[in-house]
Amino acid sequence: MDKNDVTKALKKAKELSKKRNFNQSIELIVNLKGLNLKNPEQQVETFAHLHFDTGKKKKVCAFAGPELAPEAKKVCDKVITQQEFESIAKDKRAVKKLAREFDFFIAQANIMAQVASSFGRFLGPKGKMPNPKAGCVVPPKANLKPLYDNLQKTVKLTAKTQQLIQCIVGSEAIDDEKTVDNIMAVYNHLIHQLPNEENNVKSVFIKLTMGPSVQVGAKDDAQKKKAPQEKKEETEEKKAEEKPKEEVKEEQKAKEEHNEKISKSEKEEKKPEQKKEGKAAKKEDNKEDNMKEEKSDKE
Repeated sequence: MDKNDVTKALKKAKELSKKRNFNQSIELIVNLKGLNLKNPEQQVETFAHLHFDTGKKKKVCAFAGPELAPEAKKVCDKVITQQEFESIAKDKRAVKKLAREFDFFIAQANIMAQVASSFGRFLGPKGKMPNPKAGCVVPPKANLKPLYDNLQKTVKLTAKTQQLIQCIVGSEAIDDEKTVDNIMAVYNHLIHQLPNEENNVKSVFIKLTMGPSVQVGAKDDAQKKKAPQEKKEETEEKKAEEKPKEEVKEEQKAKEEHNEKISKSEKEEKKPEQKKEGKAAKKEDNKEDNMKEEKSDKE
């Protein structure tokens, strides 16, 4: 994927998106192809590390034993101690709220089994369990500040049920150069996770939260302009073909009346023919009767 094409697509996406009262995120969408997602080996689950943050703070929650808790309280946005596991796990609403509220979860390695048994059924389906691939399973005496800072520039890429990757790579407030750098970092990381690399990429799009998507490396502007004109012509033709309901009803009535007239005329034409046929049949019957009478007289 060419960096210049990414820059053009990003500018186009910003031009097409209306101004909003909030700082819109910039999303990268990658359509994949040629993957058998029923095969776990071809499913995608990886973490891309960016050079710049995305403009959105990533909230981090830590599951900590007594060894990690002091450090976690200094660094992380929320800490759930080992003693609190049982009481919090019983409150389904509280755990579901945790899954929605936090982007990453860190766990102390030697209590990971307890974390899984207490919170796995809620965090697992959301893809929020502490993941070693992101460095989120840590030793008891870990220094969490570097990990926390690194997670602010980490993006999770997942494709398990659909051949589609979608993630946030920046925001309107960030310089275009930084956003383009993040897009290239995500793309280059992703293709190295695919069996056939770029041959598994169907298309790439960029969009703002409330804006339309723009394809990276699309055709020339002159060719792009033709497409809307052709669509307009097609819509105009359709409109010309489509008629108001009242006109359609009137046409249907006229057709029905016309068909009734034709059927009546056909019936009227058939009646004299039937009469003629009836008379002819009577004449033949009379002839047969006369013949019989003549035979009987001769005898």
